[in-house]
Amino acid sequence: MPQMRPAAGTVDPDVDPNPPPPRRASWHGQGDILAVIAVGGALGASARYGTGLLWPTAPGAFPWATLVINTAGCAVIGVFMVLITEVWSAHRLLRPFFGTGVLGGFTTFSTYAVDIHRLVEGKHAATGLAYLALTLLAALLAVWTAATLTRRAISWRQS
Repeated sequence: MPQMRPAAGTVDPDVDPNPPPPRRASWHGQGDILAVIAVGGALGASARYGTGLLWPTAPGAFPWATLVINTAGCAVIGVFMVLITEVWSAHRLLRPFFGTGVLGGFTTFSTYAVDIHRLVEGKHAATGLAYLALTLLAALLAVWTAATLTRRAISWRQS
């Protein structure tokens, strides 16, 4: 079948004939945000590491420490997000420092994934599947419950 070509001079009215030049990513003015995320992440990761040292998981055992860390971190983010979005106007660096940095460093998807892999590889697939499902449910329930209770506490205090 012959290829159809538009007639010379035909212009699609939906296409800008003079598109703007592509924008390059600019990090200008973002250094303070990156710095507070890095500092917060180091603090959160250190807290998680310390918790792991205090509560180690034996090979093939259910990884309770990681489950508790992730669930607690999700509960704290539920409280935090309600407070900074509905109660006070937070400094612009608080959310990246605490939400992304500290809580992002404290909670851990990578350890969760490695724990599941180790359980399955160690012939504990049922435990790995239970851990996978329980962590997901516990994390979602923790965020929702913490946010709901925080909203109730705020409305009770304001009435």
